[in-house]
Amino acid sequence: MNYISTRGKSAPVSAAQAIKQGIAPDGGLYMPETIPSLSSDDLKELCSLSYSERAARIMSLFLTDYTYEELLADCSVAYGDNFDGYAAPVVSVGERARILELWHGPTCAFKDMALQIMPRLLSRALVKTGEERTALILVATSGDTGKAALEGYRDVERIKISVYYPVDGVSRAQKLQMTTQEGENVNVCAINGNFDDAQNGVKRIFADREFAAELDKKGYFLSSANSINWGRLVPQTVYYISAWCDLVNKGDISFDEKIDVCVPTGNFGNILAAFIAKKMGLPVGRFICASNSNNVLTDFFANGVYDRNREFHLTISPSMDILISSNLERLLFLTAGSEKTAAYMKSLIDTGRYELDKADHEKISEEFVGYYASEDACRKEIKDTFDKYSYLIDTHTAVAVSCANKYLADYADAEKKTVIASTASPYKFAPSVAGALGIEIPETDAEIFDALSKKTSTAIPSQLSAVLTKEIRFKKVIDPEDMKASVLDFIS
Repeated sequence: MNYISTRGKSAPVSAAQAIKQGIAPDGGLYMPETIPSLSSDDLKELCSLSYSERAARIMSLFLTDYTYEELLADCSVAYGDNFDGYAAPVVSVGERARILELWHGPTCAFKDMALQIMPRLLSRALVKTGEERTALILVATSGDTGKAALEGYRDVERIKISVYYPVDGVSRAQKLQMTTQEGENVNVCAINGNFDDAQNGVKRIFADREFAAELDKKGYFLSSANSINWGRLVPQTVYYISAWCDLVNKGDISFDEKIDVCVPTGNFGNILAAFIAKKMGLPVGRFICASNSNNVLTDFFANGVYDRNREFHLTISPSMDILISSNLERLLFLTAGSEKTAAYMKSLIDTGRYELDKADHEKISEEFVGYYASEDACRKEIKDTFDKYSYLIDTHTAVAVSCANKYLADYADAEKKTVIASTASPYKFAPSVAGALGIEIPETDAEIFDALSKKTSTAIPSQLSAVLTKEIRFKKVIDPEDMKASVLDFIS
């Protein structure tokens, strides 16, 4: 299967080449020429498999230049001992909510689900494409992607990785995880600005042909670990299919029963992966796109206008503090084709906004509905969920639960069960979670962890408590325009 650009002006490439490059030469994102289908028999077979086997089987449909045996070997390692038990368990919370816990990996965030397998896919891609240069991974992060990518690529041969995060736009735990990262091939820089500033800086570097030529002379080429890279997105389709299989196996839903899916969304990759799973044949009704106060996507689904020209909010769900949702481009491509997608993206670049035509908006509205939760609503949901069900959620999951409840109140034809993606351990955002529960916030991170654990009778993840005593390695703070120089400093 070949991969084509969402903007239609780049030559098709293999899966390995798409994973190696990350972004197409015309600035678009790679998509498979066709979406593979899962029959009823395929879904029945997937129900009988382990998570690693499901992942290898599903990814093999997309990554046709990788063998099933290669993928199974990599998935068995990626989703093995580095996860705390089952990789993606589903927990019942109330009558209709089913929480898909995606934070049992080494960095306690859903990004581990893709970034534990992606380095293995890239390493194989270097061999399959005959690449002799070193891959230089550039990552813009709103918190979780950075640490997950650093951990996934740490000390991987022929790969270096540099991560950029907004200096005041991540939680204390997220910052500690990144700035204490171990590994000889890693680099971390804070950016004066927000996530969009960091993301735009990375995109400008990728678009700079002269800089690419300079790196080539030094024996490097650029690649990405953000969800703009197809190698990040395809593993994310797996856990939605797996969740449905697990619900069937439990007898919680029947084999022909649909689910709705609610995802807390910033860059749109996580919810897009669920949509692709539906395109493959997964029985899904609607997709609930849950936003925080940076509700550009909520407005988009309501009126068909994407407009990033608005106030930017720093919230207690910082991984969603994003006004440019890069993966939305892939949804536009699936809906409207490459020519119209390129026009929409040009308008976004030139003016900061675009407006869908009526037909495109109607198609998207058949599948997606958008809601957002204020800061107060987020805090209230953390407390209400714990008080009602003794179940502790982080700030991003709270946004999703709040939005799912609004959706169920608005839609009489909602499916019986709604799978809600839980994207991070509550301890990654311990001060905000503790505050929502009425806990007086202690001074140190260790004391906050202890207070939250005592109040809720939940265990502190060892992955997070360990960073409290590690040495801070990366202290540099730079302006976005200095990112290119920082890359050169890193590889020199």
